[in-house]
Amino acid sequence: MAEPVREELSALAAIFCGPDEWEVLSLSETDGAVFRILTKAEGFTDTDIPLQLVFHLPLSYPSCLPGIVVNSKHLTRAQCEIVKEKLLEQAETLLLEPMVHELVLWIQENLRHILKCPEAGGGSEKCSSAASMTVDDGLWMTLLHLDHMRAKAKYVKTVEKWASDLRLTGRLMFMGVPDSSENLQSGCGLKWKEMQREND
Repeated sequence: MAEPVREELSALAAIFCGPDEWEVLSLSETDGAVFRILTKAEGFTDTDIPLQLVFHLPLSYPSCLPGIVVNSKHLTRAQCEIVKEKLLEQAETLLLEPMVHELVLWIQENLRHILKCPEAGGGSEKCSSAASMTVDDGLWMTLLHLDHMRAKAKYVKTVEKWASDLRLTGRLMFMGVPDSSENLQSGCGLKWKEMQREND
């Protein structure tokens, strides 16, 4: 990991030193750094909204954009996705320099305006910022293994909704499904369910 990135991580740890404000999730010489920052930003009702920001600094950072995940119990998934897109737009203006602290300050100052945008479910006035850009964070895969599932149809519906809300493309695999004739014959067949959301 490059020395400037180590220095930035050290500075961030000193800045976000309150209880649970900062947590390093992983440090790797091959994958970079992943860490979480808990902060608050003013929403459009003048109340502070807690935000959990997870940053992934790849090895080529800061010459490339960081990966960003935004979560908040007070925002919908769609609003979190819009906040993430706006943060990535802002990050594009800060390439080649340490940017995480600048991004946190920026979202603290601008969350209220972002939430007022019509696409975020806010007011009817127009947003001043440009249309959001799609950023390719690369291909990644997640495997979730469940021992027991009571209601398969409800599970599938929930996963499809998450995939739609988060703009994911993926595949559900059910191993050893008893009502599948292929499984009864082979004993190890797979039933596939395709999930795909068309890009806007």
